[in-house]
Amino acid sequence: MSGSRITAVGHYQPARVLTNEDLAGMVDTSDAWITSRVGIRTRHIAGPDEPVDELAAHAAAKALAAAGRTPAEIDLVLVATSTAIDRSPNMAARVAARLGMPHPAVMDVNVVCAGFTHALATADHAVRAGGARRVLVIGADKMSEVTDWTDRTTCVLVGDGAGAAVVEATEAGAEGAGAGIGPVLWGSAPDMGNAVRIEGTPPRFAQEGQSVYRWATTRLPEFARQACEKAGLTPEDLAAVVLHQANLRIVEPLARRIGAVNAVVARDVVDSGNTSAASIPLAFSKLVEQGAVSTGDPVLLFGFGGNLSYAGQVVRCP
Repeated sequence: MSGSRITAVGHYQPARVLTNEDLAGMVDTSDAWITSRVGIRTRHIAGPDEPVDELAAHAAAKALAAAGRTPAEIDLVLVATSTAIDRSPNMAARVAARLGMPHPAVMDVNVVCAGFTHALATADHAVRAGGARRVLVIGADKMSEVTDWTDRTTCVLVGDGAGAAVVEATEAGAEGAGAGIGPVLWGSAPDMGNAVRIEGTPPRFAQEGQSVYRWATTRLPEFARQACEKAGLTPEDLAAVVLHQANLRIVEPLARRIGAVNAVVARDVVDSGNTSAASIPLAFSKLVEQGAVSTGDPVLLFGFGGNLSYAGQVVRCP
């Protein structure tokens, strides 16, 4: 059996920036109200001519270039998204077509905000089982397209974007084998599945914010510690923690309760808003780009959200 590791990451955000002041002109809100409750100051919003697969393809192209790989070398594409409007062709097939890939397997993964970490675990499993050698894992969402822009409780949260990672097989004992993807800790709380929803015609995002907050801040710290234990580490060993960027008032308390006292904590939600499945790879890619983490550093990735699903694993920084 072979292991797997992330060899490169990349991200992309649309050019348009929507500030809290802009939102105050659209709904009954203010910069002070938004920052005090969710910690968000700006978010990027895609235009009508920027579909999800375009966002995803931009991030994927950057990750491939950073890994020194061509699209033809990828044999599996996984796209985590919950904002694919069409049922077929799926986002993974659309991305493969945009990048000119000859014959990859293509699958979408819809686990909403926990989608990327589920897709990353799936890529790791595929590599370990011998089903793939090189996998492109993407989290991409266009939340602006499923948002009610008259609802001040949800429209202040969302942003659009994409993040990607190239996952490659690493033979046991090979150089760089330590730069791997740890075992996943995943599950759900089906009795709370309606707490985060994207449903209806047209589909609209809604959530029970207080229920999600209470569940996340009480249950997730232990789950995150278990993910560290599966990787043979303690929270104190972590160089960075990248949680789903739902709300700064969730991210900061969670990071403290995990016990990652030596870790950089991703706070990309302040500038990007909640980008659902894109939030973890987007924030991780920015930490790498900024030099906040170094090659081989252990980083906890942990997603949570719709269904209420959760998934997390410790990865080594590319």
